[in-house]
Amino acid sequence: MSAPTDTVHASFDTARAEEFGGRVFEMVSSSVVVMMIDLAARTGLLDALVAGSGTSDDLATRAGLQERYVRECLGSLVAGGIVDYDATARSYSIPAEHAACLTGGGPTDLAPMARMATVMAPHVPAVATAFREGGGVPYEAFRPEFTVTMDLLSRGLLDGHLLQDILPTAGLVEQFRAGARVADIGCGTGHAINLMAGEFPASTFTGFDFSAEAVDAGRKEAAELGLSNATFEVRDVSTLPEGSFDVVFAIDSIHDQRDPAGVLRAVHDALAPGGTFVMIDIKANSALEDNLDNPFAPLLYGISTLHCMTVSLALGGAGLGTVWGEQTARTMLAEAGFEVLAVHDVPDDPLDSVYVSRRD
Repeated sequence: MSAPTDTVHASFDTARAEEFGGRVFEMVSSSVVVMMIDLAARTGLLDALVAGSGTSDDLATRAGLQERYVRECLGSLVAGGIVDYDATARSYSIPAEHAACLTGGGPTDLAPMARMATVMAPHVPAVATAFREGGGVPYEAFRPEFTVTMDLLSRGLLDGHLLQDILPTAGLVEQFRAGARVADIGCGTGHAINLMAGEFPASTFTGFDFSAEAVDAGRKEAAELGLSNATFEVRDVSTLPEGSFDVVFAIDSIHDQRDPAGVLRAVHDALAPGGTFVMIDIKANSALEDNLDNPFAPLLYGISTLHCMTVSLALGGAGLGTVWGEQTARTMLAEAGFEVLAVHDVPDDPLDSVYVSRRD
């Protein structure tokens, strides 16, 4: 039974509504600034700022851009607290601390996160249709832009930490030096494979991905680096050659799968007895109530809705989603026949954990 109108009015907190309305305006404003960060990164405007302060004419000339667009974009970045402005000299500059977070391509460069937001935004109408009708938005709809964006997101982290931190933490360095058969499933553009192949010539490395354009990028990079021990194959990773590998990696790829449980079983069977599975995946809990103190939770659930979950549901899949969490991950690994040896943090990456497991 509906509450009487006077009761509803009596319980309505006007101050709370006004405060929340202000928050919504701030969120919308911040989302637009995110798009401006992406524009400035894509066009080289951020790099022009890093090279030195200047007027909008100076920066446009330096970056080879149109001054009017540069000036308007800078207006948003200044008002958003990204870029500094000297009104007397009409000069713009970027603080070194801000530049470190938005340029350089290393593990602390967050500009690709802004790109991720702009890549997903055009798919909101299609996801809304899936809300009503079921199914999802297939991965193909996100290509090729999503492939490029994921490469940008992962490359800095891999360059900074795969060889230096992740492999030693997983206890794999000596095995790779001696010679091991290694695979990466859902390898994307294959940068992880090529990094490891260049460092460990005694081992062989194979990258599997169902995106032909991503596999082509991996092959091209391997050829440019002169790597004879790195190969790539277009493949549905729910089927893998049994007993063929000593170590298998899955870097932020399991939660996207149509059948993640089936893929984990395929990985188990693809490993030799006692083989190692290194899964880098989202650092989160499985229950919503346990993620409410996680400052990245809104981002993770949103990315899941707009990409990770929907690409699985588009194939009639499980729709596991980005925020499957450590508890579910441990359960699924055990059900696939793995012993979880350890779960580690990833340096400079608050979004991921490294699961080191062994085939029984």
